[in-house]
Amino acid sequence: MTRLRSVPEDPVDRAHLPLDEWRLVESRPGADLGLLETLFATANGFMGMRGTPEEGRDVKAHGTFLNGFHETWRINHAESAYGLAKVGQTMISVPDCSTIKLYVDDEPLLLSIADMVEYERWIDFREGVLRRDLIWRTPAGKHVRVRSSRMVSFEQRHLALMEMEVTMLDGSAPVAISSQIVNRQDSVDEFGNSAGPITDKHDPRQTTAFTHRVLEPQQDWHSEKRMLLGYRVANSGMTLAIGADHEVESEAEVERLLDTMPDLGRAVFHANLDEGQSITVRKAVAYHSSRSVPHRELFDRCRRTLDRIRTEGFAPQYADQRAYLEDFWRRSDVQLPGRPAEQQATRWCLYQLAQASARSDGWGIPAKGVTGSGYEGHYFWDTEIYVVPFLIFTSPTWARNALRFRSNLLPKARERARELNQRGAMFPWRTINGDEASAYYAAGTAQYHINADVAYAFSMYTDITGDLDFQHRDGVRVLVETARMWSDLGFWRVTAEGDASFHIHGVTGPDEYTTVVNNNMFTNVMARYNLRRAARAVRELREADPAGLEALVSELELDMLELEQWEACADGMFIAKDEALGIHLQEDRFLEREVWDLPSTPEEFFPLLLHYHPLVIYRFQVLKQADVVLALFLRGAEFTAEEKRADFEYYDPITTGDSSLSAVVQSIMAAEVGHQKAALDYFRAGLFVDLGDLHGNTSDGVHIASAGGVWNALVHGFGGMRQEKGALSFDPRLPESWPELSFPLTVRESRFRVRITREEISFVLEEGEELEVTVRGESARVTRDGATVALADQGPILDDAVLASPRGLGDERADGSIVTSFVPKDPDDPWEYPVHTDPDDIIESV
Repeated sequence: MTRLRSVPEDPVDRAHLPLDEWRLVESRPGADLGLLETLFATANGFMGMRGTPEEGRDVKAHGTFLNGFHETWRINHAESAYGLAKVGQTMISVPDCSTIKLYVDDEPLLLSIADMVEYERWIDFREGVLRRDLIWRTPAGKHVRVRSSRMVSFEQRHLALMEMEVTMLDGSAPVAISSQIVNRQDSVDEFGNSAGPITDKHDPRQTTAFTHRVLEPQQDWHSEKRMLLGYRVANSGMTLAIGADHEVESEAEVERLLDTMPDLGRAVFHANLDEGQSITVRKAVAYHSSRSVPHRELFDRCRRTLDRIRTEGFAPQYADQRAYLEDFWRRSDVQLPGRPAEQQATRWCLYQLAQASARSDGWGIPAKGVTGSGYEGHYFWDTEIYVVPFLIFTSPTWARNALRFRSNLLPKARERARELNQRGAMFPWRTINGDEASAYYAAGTAQYHINADVAYAFSMYTDITGDLDFQHRDGVRVLVETARMWSDLGFWRVTAEGDASFHIHGVTGPDEYTTVVNNNMFTNVMARYNLRRAARAVRELREADPAGLEALVSELELDMLELEQWEACADGMFIAKDEALGIHLQEDRFLEREVWDLPSTPEEFFPLLLHYHPLVIYRFQVLKQADVVLALFLRGAEFTAEEKRADFEYYDPITTGDSSLSAVVQSIMAAEVGHQKAALDYFRAGLFVDLGDLHGNTSDGVHIASAGGVWNALVHGFGGMRQEKGALSFDPRLPESWPELSFPLTVRESRFRVRITREEISFVLEEGEELEVTVRGESARVTRDGATVALADQGPILDDAVLASPRGLGDERADGSIVTSFVPKDPDDPWEYPVHTDPDDIIESV
């Protein structure tokens, strides 16, 4: 849609966030607080701290989050029904340790009103530390330099470090630093700032606010240097401990006071500083949580974490952080020489993927990572389709951890399948603890495709890593149980001529503007792949480990005849196609709807879900996000180039892009079929979705799946990479304005770098064994000496004019009716007369 393709080349406010290819820099305080709190969040996948100022105000939403740490609550359906989700789950904000208040001459530093002589805040993606450096002219006219830092450790996932250094540049003054632990979830601080998340239940993307006390204090304790607070979550029963150690260094004498209460811990330091003197406070923080372990055990874990830091000091932790990220960038850095804005944004996106997944050990990857409360901290299909592919090709251990979380949910997925009257397993649409948490089944539970999405990710992991141990132990069980669900959910339909086809009814695809339909194309295509991969996985296990197969057969009561059934269902899978238009139907009755006139829809009415009742939207041909087009990308080998182009050109003009997941997929397929300008436009819409706040909700947290989609758009879209059964092929589509694109890939423990220019593509092995790839059908061997293949062009180039308006308007359907396009009328608008009854008048009017 043209609305998504109108993003400026660089939509970031560069006066406020100046360009730096390796850093995100803020040149002055202020602007959109919620946006900046998300953009400057620090996280490691387990723990995340929003980028709020050290002083604790001004803020839009405080937030320190632990992956998987949540409260539960009963979902109150106005009209309940069997099998609807019963218990909601919401990630909660744990007590905040980031607050370090500063007073000079008893005057507080407050960024919104302070007289700033100098100011800079930044995070270097190679260092992983949020830093701030400012010079404050106090109300008394004295100049004070304040340097602060905040780091959430990748190496030690329970650890965060903070520092504040205050230097009197001229004059002398009493200085006080108050370092705090504040339970904001259940209290309002002295400035009226609430614990709670950003909440607007008219917007389903935001989170739930609680009316009861969530964190029940269990114990608070302190000594001369350490504070500990322990809690139990009211309904979920999860437990939590927070510990903080402080060290202070100064040329002046320092007075210290530590105190704890059930919802507050304070370490206050007073010193009288002369000109040139400084005081530095170092704060080490440990967070430990559990599903049920008593807080006293968690106190001991906090003590062990903090004792290590007392022994080792801060410097080794910073060195470990830099080394960890150096290794990450060696495996992951996508380079765009000569394109500084795209380069910075790309690295910011990749860094967010590290912050969301690196240490999510034992948990999933939430839609917002641990940077905000959006989507209640739930895990969706986003992980498997948009994030896991990046992890597989760059950090396979992280990918394995993410998939291991899914396999651990199998027992609950089996229970959910039975609730839905199905065999096998059914993964929840949105969850934290494995239970279905989507109250709106039409756009939630009905998205059965999540089963195939999970199976797809397991299959890709096996193909690319060659990790057969994981496949035989975890993957095959997931594949078997998901395949069982598909073979049970679908049914055979036989024609009078005796032709049989396998149908799946009553499901919703990725496009949530078209729900509970028959034969959703994406669902059927992905289910077909799931069924085939399950049969293949069992046969491979039989060949590799007969004893393992025997154990599997016993555990799952598997009959080998099931494999034949799965393959028959896959071979007979019905994929609807309209021969007149030459397109695959998103679902059986899609073309019976009228077309939503998106160009005539006022900009302020997007996203449609916030301005129209779902029933209004469901009556039209209009998409929230790519659906058929996503299937063309994920299972591209099953479709011809002509089919891909026809499908893309039909569905693209009626796709709103109201979902942040859409633009990156549209970019990939636009590049492949030849709409290369549209591909670049869509890429920017995905690349800057957060840095440019293009959806207006970055304050809720980073769009993690979109960040993963950026990598996919670069590697699969412009790099033209595809993989089928572990074999890699390349058909590049380098944008005309880009001189070069390069990226590393890891395949079966071999890491190599791909470099694309307009004239050639080259491969250089950096680590591991040599391997083969193909470029437009030509084989190339990847060695340390390198391999280069000449490129005659960058693929076809098509005119984007065909994407400006929907295809088929004014055409006759099979039943003789005319396809029309309009925007739903405002009920307060006057009737338009005359009412047309003549067909020619109707055609002319629309």
